[in-house]
Amino acid sequence: MGRKEGEGKKTRPPLPHRTPARQAGRPARITRHTHTVLVCSTTHANRNRNPISDPMARSPPPSSSAGGAQYAQQFLNTALSQRGPSALPYAEDVKWLIRNHLVALAEAFPSLHPKAALFTHNDGRAAHLLQADGTIPIHHAGASYNLPAVIWLPEPYPRSPPLVFLSPTRDMVIKPHHRLVDSSGLVANAPYLRSWVFPSSNLVDLVRSLSHLFGLDPPLFTRNPPAAAQAPPPNPSPTQPPPRLAASPSPSYSRLGGAAGFPASPQLAPRPPPTEDPAEVFKRNAVAKLVDMAYADAAALRTAREAEVDALFAVQAELRHRGGIVAQGVRNMGEEMEALERRLQDVMMATDVVEDWVRQNNRRGSNQATEDDEAIEPADVLSRQMIQCTAADLALEDTIYALDKAIQEGSVPFDGYLRSVRALSREQFFHRALSAKVHSAQQQAKVASMAARAPPQYAS
Repeated sequence: MGRKEGEGKKTRPPLPHRTPARQAGRPARITRHTHTVLVCSTTHANRNRNPISDPMARSPPPSSSAGGAQYAQQFLNTALSQRGPSALPYAEDVKWLIRNHLVALAEAFPSLHPKAALFTHNDGRAAHLLQADGTIPIHHAGASYNLPAVIWLPEPYPRSPPLVFLSPTRDMVIKPHHRLVDSSGLVANAPYLRSWVFPSSNLVDLVRSLSHLFGLDPPLFTRNPPAAAQAPPPNPSPTQPPPRLAASPSPSYSRLGGAAGFPASPQLAPRPPPTEDPAEVFKRNAVAKLVDMAYADAAALRTAREAEVDALFAVQAELRHRGGIVAQGVRNMGEEMEALERRLQDVMMATDVVEDWVRQNNRRGSNQATEDDEAIEPADVLSRQMIQCTAADLALEDTIYALDKAIQEGSVPFDGYLRSVRALSREQFFHRALSAKVHSAQQQAKVASMAARAPPQYAS
């Protein structure tokens, strides 16, 4: 049975090395002997291709775990202690946590080492940020592979998740419609990134989660080889069946020790015969399904808890509002109570004054009896005359009313009643006429008094 060229051919591992070229719309990687610079942006197209020198960039650290962690500590101590214009744009209270995250990542994954480079945001802003550059190890189909990746730490990190980009070399392409990676290489739909929680989330658990998920569904494969590589051998066996077209991409990555290369094309590569144990495949799929279900349950639980927290915040705000109303009512009642106390003091003082006046008048009355007529002294002669006329008028009115009652009861003869009423009415008329004259005289006197008190008019 013949095989196509390149299926079992040993090639150089394409992942460990770096190449300056890249695809349009993917991050550019530039390799130097002394400094490494990465220019990246979250924009999915038309990124800057020009390298920008960075004074904080360093050469790759040693590959050993201890050497990588020591290099990471030295580099991060220097980079995070910078002040002034060269300081990294991270909050001071989280710089120690950022250092611990990157050092732990270098210890757990020596292939990822920290750097500092210029990052361009979608709105055009550029800032020097920390990154973890290198490869993410994965296990797929019983073999180990390395995926080139860059983990950027944005300004709000670690309160917000990092940005993870895959940086394929020139002979790699990103799997179309991958559920975790978009066409620009941005890892946008990873469950660990969606459920990022400060301060428990960290970079080590993130890389482990991505390594597991990428091992289940690798996001990279090779480009189409030349047409000559796809041609069948000159003398195929007559009994060999025609190659089948692959229904989906079958990516293959260079192993850590260097082994099989990528397939020729995701559409034209022949499907390899199944060599995996069905039990292992079922186990791996079951684990992947359980992981997805766990992430989905965690997301649903988080949504429910956030809704409960929002409801509690709303209740707290309502209680604070009502507490403010109650406090304002208490203050108003306190002010009203103070006003009533002042009013009570005023009333008590007035009561004391009246009681003192009553005591003094009682003593005066006991020493010298006064007549009822002298209790009220008129102000002048007209007032005295008005009082006398009014008293006589009211007395006559009462007398006529008493005669009316008597005639109704039959106590007074009718002829006597008429004579008495006629005489009393005539007398009452004179008293009322005199009262009218006195009232007119009082009005004139009042006008004269007002005219006397008025200021004199200026002569013209």
